[in-house]
Amino acid sequence: MYFRTVNMFCLKFEFFIASKNLKNEVGGKTISRPIVKISVISISLAVLVNLITIAVVIGFQHEVSDKVLGFGSHAFISSSASTSLFENEAILKEQTFLQDLKNQTFIKNIQPIAYKPAIFQTDKSKFKSQEIQSILVKGVDQSYDFSFFRQNLIAGRLPDYDKSHKSDEILISKRIAKDLDYTCGDTARTFFVKNQPVRRNFKIVGIFETGMEDFDKKIVISDIRHIQELNDWGIQASVDVLDTLANGYLVIKANAVGGNANYRYDWGKGYGNYAGFTWYPVKDTVFRVIVSDYWMFIDGKGEQTSIPDTAYLEVKVKAASESHLPIPLNSDGTVKKEYDGMTFFIRIPERKVSFRKTDGKGSYRNYIGAYEINFKSWDNFDQNIDLLKKKVNFVQASEEEDLRVTSLKENQEEIFVWLSFLDINVWIIIVLMLVIGIINMGSAMLVLILIKTPFIGLMKAMGANNWMIRKIFLIQVGYLILRGMFWGNLIGISLCLLQDYFKIFKLNPEVYYLNAVPIELGLVSIFWVNALTLIVCLSAMLIPSYVISRINPARSIRFN
Repeated sequence: MYFRTVNMFCLKFEFFIASKNLKNEVGGKTISRPIVKISVISISLAVLVNLITIAVVIGFQHEVSDKVLGFGSHAFISSSASTSLFENEAILKEQTFLQDLKNQTFIKNIQPIAYKPAIFQTDKSKFKSQEIQSILVKGVDQSYDFSFFRQNLIAGRLPDYDKSHKSDEILISKRIAKDLDYTCGDTARTFFVKNQPVRRNFKIVGIFETGMEDFDKKIVISDIRHIQELNDWGIQASVDVLDTLANGYLVIKANAVGGNANYRYDWGKGYGNYAGFTWYPVKDTVFRVIVSDYWMFIDGKGEQTSIPDTAYLEVKVKAASESHLPIPLNSDGTVKKEYDGMTFFIRIPERKVSFRKTDGKGSYRNYIGAYEINFKSWDNFDQNIDLLKKKVNFVQASEEEDLRVTSLKENQEEIFVWLSFLDINVWIIIVLMLVIGIINMGSAMLVLILIKTPFIGLMKAMGANNWMIRKIFLIQVGYLILRGMFWGNLIGISLCLLQDYFKIFKLNPEVYYLNAVPIELGLVSIFWVNALTLIVCLSAMLIPSYVISRINPARSIRFN
């Protein structure tokens, strides 16, 4: 009890003496006043700069990561033959591992996607000369998570991709809309490069703006069914009646697109190489053809072939007869056909032959470019990616399709390497500012000690020990540090809030990926900046305070 009382008295005494000295140093006219002000300003600048640096770097990392994630996902499952994220080889939509992945607690959703390069062409009525712009169409379906685009939607609405029909609605960026003078409701004339350019007209229903210039100027969101069809994934089959005759007979021929272009045809007796045959209409008939592809062997066994497609041709003969009468021709030698909607007719003497085609639905619906997998958070990112790779590789080891799992950091490596370098810059700035603060505070403390040399001698003559006197000066310096921290926090947080709400400082999005300096400053960051500054500076002041132990009371009092 006695020692506790003595310690409390000593502490109160030290605070009392330190407060008296501070009044003279801060508010008086002593020679140390300019040094004190400089030290306070240096601490303020250190806290201010560190707060802004951390807020900007964290803002950059989170803002860029979230926006890159919005255009993609945490993980991708694609073909091992794919050269890049945006140039995918087809993979099967139905995969045995999907249900297992959906049961993983860290996975938020799994969504199929596909990409296809294209060209937008402006409307002639709006421009003296037609403008074109290259784009990258990202196909998605009704399971796609539109939350990112919903947050960045500035006009119109999100497209509706239900299961019932293929939609022509698309979502474009403000950058593309501005370049081509598009608005919501306009029709975008789009050309896709194939052996022959294919034109599609899409309806613009929404416009978004993310500030990610590299993505905004090229990404367009559309229905995945367009991309599946245009990429010629799977097989698309149909049956036609040719316009020419062969020895007086009609020519029935199967047509196919997609796959590897090396087709085989099953007309009901197994696969063969014959795409068609001659036939004369004498009775009602239904032709059915199954079209697939193959590599070396017509049976396709042991080969990775495309999913086949089936097409039909229904023929009805009115007043059927076994007689073979000449089939009427046009003046140019082609078969004379009459059309009625989806049905066409051939009028042979004594009979009428009607044909109705039913094209195959196309097995392209069974293929996608990749699966995007979104996690619930960035926590344990690397471990989750490793787990995905193990699960997918384990299942694919016993199957023909060769798949791979890649992460967002792998697909956008340049961006994430750049973001990781920012951490190094943060530590360099923090260390430099702390060193500057320590030097200035150390100088201020030495000046205070030298000016107060007679005071130190008097205190020692009265019985005060070195540690008690050192605490008096440490309390003085601690007050100066806290004062500098107060103004540093006030100014730093205010500047961060101004930038966060009003976006005062702009950026070139082509260089920095964003159009304004991002700010993200949390209470945890503020606490650690202040705690680190206070602890490091006070700890560093212990060294110059050792000068007190070398002051001789007799000499210092006689000097006074």
